[in-house]
Amino acid sequence: MPPDFRGKVALVTGVGRVGQIGYAVATGFARAGAQLVIADRNATAVGERAQELASQGFAVHAAPGDLTTPEPARRAVATARDRFGGLDVVVNVAGGLVNYGPFFLSQAAIPLLRERGGGAIVNFASMAVLKPQSQMASYIAAKAAVAGLTRALARELSGERIRVNAVAPGTMRTADNLAHMQDAKVRWVELDDLVAAVLYLASDEARAVSGEILPVAGGDV
Repeated sequence: MPPDFRGKVALVTGVGRVGQIGYAVATGFARAGAQLVIADRNATAVGERAQELASQGFAVHAAPGDLTTPEPARRAVATARDRFGGLDVVVNVAGGLVNYGPFFLSQAAIPLLRERGGGAIVNFASMAVLKPQSQMASYIAAKAAVAGLTRALARELSGERIRVNAVAPGTMRTADNLAHMQDAKVRWVELDDLVAAVLYLASDEARAVSGEILPVAGGDV
């Protein structure tokens, strides 16, 4: 049985496209009962995703903006406060080679998590950080920064009941990866398995877990 997020508010980034990780994660939280704020830099796309989720009966609001800068991150957090009264969970799915989004969004969200008496932040690192491959230095460096941020924030917030963890996905069976890696011999990880890991880390079931980088790689370690 998945964790129960009824009465909780979750903010998920990178929710612009169907078939990709952000949308799958947002849908998982919605099905678990959370009220949702979904964010993406593509205003049209995130608005369409919000309409799709709302049409299924879920409580959701879009927060478009480039979260790699501070002001859109603050606006996304304010949307959670204004629309749903607070914030309990932040999931930083969106990423890039130079991406301050997880930092700015976490920075903006922490005061609201404190108001709730605690909460959870889940970041996205990569198995490439734990199992490096050639020709990926810039990507690995960017994801290693996310892992470092995760552990640093977990330490800083350890006395405030705010837990900070990250997942390290392997090769995900997403629409994009399938299109570009059709003949690749890889160990695919299903979106549902990744979503289950994120929900766990965000839930009260993981109340004793913070500062961890959780591989979700189908055993490819």
